[in-house]
Amino acid sequence: MEERRRAGYSVQREILDEGAVDEMAEKSDSKTSLSEKLKKSMRCSGPRVKSCLLGSFPVVSWLPRYSIRENALGDLVSGISVGIMHLPQGMAYALLASVPPVFGLYSSFYPVLIYFIFGTSKHISIGTYAVMSVMIGGVIERLAPDSNFMDWDNVTNSSQVNFDLRDAERVRVAAAVTFLSGIFQIILGLVQFGFVVTYLSEPLVRGYTTGAAIHVIVSQLKYTFGISPRRFNGPFSLIYTVLEICSIIPETNIGTLVVSIVAIIGLILAKELNAYLSKKLPVPIPVELIGIVVATVISWQVDLRAKYGVEVVGLIPSGLQPPVLPTASLFSQVIGDAFALAVVGYGIAISLGRIFALKYGYKVDSNQELIALGLSNSIGGIFQCFAISCSMSRTMVQESTGGKTQVAGALSAIIILFITLWIGRLFEDLPKAVLAAIIFVNLHGMMKQFLDIPALWRSNKVDMLIWVVTFIFTILFNPDLGLAASIGFSMLTVIFRTQLPTYSILGQVPDTDIYRPLEGYNQVKRVPGILIFRSSATLYFANAEMYQEALGEKSGIDITKFLSAKKKLEAKRKRHEKKNAKKAAKNNAVDMEEVPEREEQKDIAIIEVEDEPDSSLPRAIVLDLSPVNFLDTVGVKALRSIQKDYGEIGIEVVLAGCQTGVVDNMQTGGFFNDKVTKACLFSSVHDAVLHCQSARTHSQDEAMGCEIPSTHL
Repeated sequence: MEERRRAGYSVQREILDEGAVDEMAEKSDSKTSLSEKLKKSMRCSGPRVKSCLLGSFPVVSWLPRYSIRENALGDLVSGISVGIMHLPQGMAYALLASVPPVFGLYSSFYPVLIYFIFGTSKHISIGTYAVMSVMIGGVIERLAPDSNFMDWDNVTNSSQVNFDLRDAERVRVAAAVTFLSGIFQIILGLVQFGFVVTYLSEPLVRGYTTGAAIHVIVSQLKYTFGISPRRFNGPFSLIYTVLEICSIIPETNIGTLVVSIVAIIGLILAKELNAYLSKKLPVPIPVELIGIVVATVISWQVDLRAKYGVEVVGLIPSGLQPPVLPTASLFSQVIGDAFALAVVGYGIAISLGRIFALKYGYKVDSNQELIALGLSNSIGGIFQCFAISCSMSRTMVQESTGGKTQVAGALSAIIILFITLWIGRLFEDLPKAVLAAIIFVNLHGMMKQFLDIPALWRSNKVDMLIWVVTFIFTILFNPDLGLAASIGFSMLTVIFRTQLPTYSILGQVPDTDIYRPLEGYNQVKRVPGILIFRSSATLYFANAEMYQEALGEKSGIDITKFLSAKKKLEAKRKRHEKKNAKKAAKNNAVDMEEVPEREEQKDIAIIEVEDEPDSSLPRAIVLDLSPVNFLDTVGVKALRSIQKDYGEIGIEVVLAGCQTGVVDNMQTGGFFNDKVTKACLFSSVHDAVLHCQSARTHSQDEAMGCEIPSTHL
């Protein structure tokens, strides 16, 4: 194979320290004051007002330029397809949220229209989402359990649940937590906290959603088997629920179980057929809609509720609910859950939004997305909706069927409005077991996320650990506490990685100004008399002490031992000087003074020989700080201590590759003084090495009385 041709270059310049670079580049010390920043941010102008309005109402910027010829047909087909999906998913996810199914339809209408006006993603499908629904269901079951609505029935001489009162209270709880989560999202968006989603890494989100999917599955088992297990709350509630279900499995309603099995098998087969014919069909077959229509017709004709005790959806009121302000007294009880919903809902939506924005070449504004979702949830809470986010399955359908703008989302909302006003009541005989089957089948994508574990094991074991720990925390502590614990663990992995970085001794690639670790390269050579040390992490309070220990270990210099030996020599010298001074004072005669003088010279000569540095030690140490992006006061003190301690045993310490912010940290941290200036800082490792070599040559030539030539790079 022909050897690759390399372009060469040659640079000749003087060795530059940080002070010389600042002087040549004319570094500016002027900084914008806080008052000036505030004045600039509050300054108002015509273009700025226009930009602010267009940013706050994105629909105003793109809807007037909407191309009917290019986008209308695709958005129409996509809107109808997604609207059809909203019907079964909205009703099914309402069961997850422990509210009547019709409120799932409301949650698929109002928030979608709000996002159409304020959202910036063109492709995501806003509406009900399984993870959000199960989180709300946990809050509702905690604050409005069945036990709070038991009435005594004189006919049966037993307690019965008052379903009307229970459902009304549960809707109030769902509206309150949804409204409050929307307020959190709006506040975070206004203060430009869109970056908060960066703390939700992809392994964390995928591990979390997989754990939440297990909660979803367990919560729907009661509809699959037709049983009524007790509801548990708090940590380990999932385990208690599974044990409870296992204990009452003998009470399974056979009719409900048969309906569940038939529905699950039918949906799986239909979806596989859909996937097989996807390239031949212009739009996917509405499997879920066909499933609920067929199930409703069969249930109505056979009368499954009366003959076999199969639980059905029940009354679905026609029309829309009037707006009602949420119950403020509930806010204090749901504030933590609301914040968790705000973060999770935003994290899922922005992650999916960025995927499609990157694919189709447009930008998603993270802060505006927070505001859009916040308005969707807060206004939706007033209209008795429960918290929404973005659904992967609906988004894929919206994109694959030709949807190019949020007009498709608005059309899907119109479909839901039509269903809610006129068609919804036709589904009153729909078995809840069929809705549970729809949920199970729709979760197959989340179950495939278990395949992340072997993939992450091969690529990054820390990410794999985050995935597994997040999954376990979500299973054990429920989605709300599990999310907080997972974020905490993820942050700890970052801290641990900065506490346990890779420490390296660098060498020079022959005939270049490039330096690489000695351990990983065969042709890299150590620079004689110079030790080049680098850490792969930044330097701050958590690893400053380990940085100093690693330097001593890599260099083979026990600095404490050397300093202790030097102190002993200094003490010995002082004792000899004091002793000889006393002898000199007592003996004034000339012949008596010569002997002590010879002894003094002899003693002092011996001490000076012992005090000379070991020839095996490096003459200089270069600290490569290029990976360091900030220094705190502890880090500055560590560098100052290294320079002082090694300087005392005759080893010069210089710093290389300091970023401007790091130099500023050193300036404010008191690193520099009259003796330590920017002359010990160099812009590159090569500059620092040449400086150390020239300093050594300078000292040798001075001792020989030679003229010192200038050194060039």
